[in-house]
Amino acid sequence: MDTASLRLFVMAAERLNISAAGRDLGLAPAVASARLAKLENELGVELLRRTTRRVSLSLEGTDFLPYAREILAQADAARAALGGSETAAKGTLRFAAPSSFAQLHIMPLLPEFQALYPDLILDLRLSDKQVDAIEGSFDLALRSAPLADSSLKGRKLADDTRVLCASPAYLATNGTPRTISELAGHRFIAWSNLNVRELIDGDGALAELNPAQMVCRTIVDDGDAQREATIAGAGLSINSLWSAAHEIRSGRLVHVLPEWRLNDRSVLWLVYPRSNVLTPKTRLFIDFLIMRLGRGFALDQTKP
Repeated sequence: MDTASLRLFVMAAERLNISAAGRDLGLAPAVASARLAKLENELGVELLRRTTRRVSLSLEGTDFLPYAREILAQADAARAALGGSETAAKGTLRFAAPSSFAQLHIMPLLPEFQALYPDLILDLRLSDKQVDAIEGSFDLALRSAPLADSSLKGRKLADDTRVLCASPAYLATNGTPRTISELAGHRFIAWSNLNVRELIDGDGALAELNPAQMVCRTIVDDGDAQREATIAGAGLSINSLWSAAHEIRSGRLVHVLPEWRLNDRSVLWLVYPRSNVLTPKTRLFIDFLIMRLGRGFALDQTKP
């Protein structure tokens, strides 16, 4: 089983187009089809279903695809270890990230990254729903949570600090809480549920934010919607600093009870399957994101 045929299969599976994958590898359509047919004969299964109109992955091809990617990753990493620098920044990197975070912080960095590595293709899958990095065959994924999944490895990107916010208009009408006890009776835009949340201050003191003691008329499951509702004056809410820092600096939001933050130990992790070799392209992207975003999202930054 040669890696050239595996690379052709992976590219054809990603594009669902054998001719296009062949052209990218400098192969005529007939040669690409013949090479894939030879690989299928060698494996004894049909990897790609062909009709006159479309190409699709077979069940066997779907199962085989992550293993093919892993074999190619191993080969590329081995060549890089022997000084094969030409493999360091080529190919396709499949990266999954929350849509709201990516729009604010990753998309603006794409021109810079692509100028540094013009031969690397980023296949970005953006959704606020957490994806399975293994089942989805992603090279890398961004998660905001404690890294509890033993099947994953990761590097910390930044702390995901979460703070209380409100709009100036809301506070002008309803007053600004100065203590935790003064939160009672305020309108609260809840995140997904009405669970009691633990807060912590700079000295390590703990307190509870209890939505049952507040007026909860809005419950959302989208961070962008929660931030925008807060800006509109719908009430107090808990927001990640990466989402709200610019709005706080600009005055559209006010950081309420600034000595307190949510005590959930959330961290932004760049994770990848434990079984995967950390390929040069993945390591480059991780290092780039940490260099550009790893300082975190503190309110004293000058970045808009």
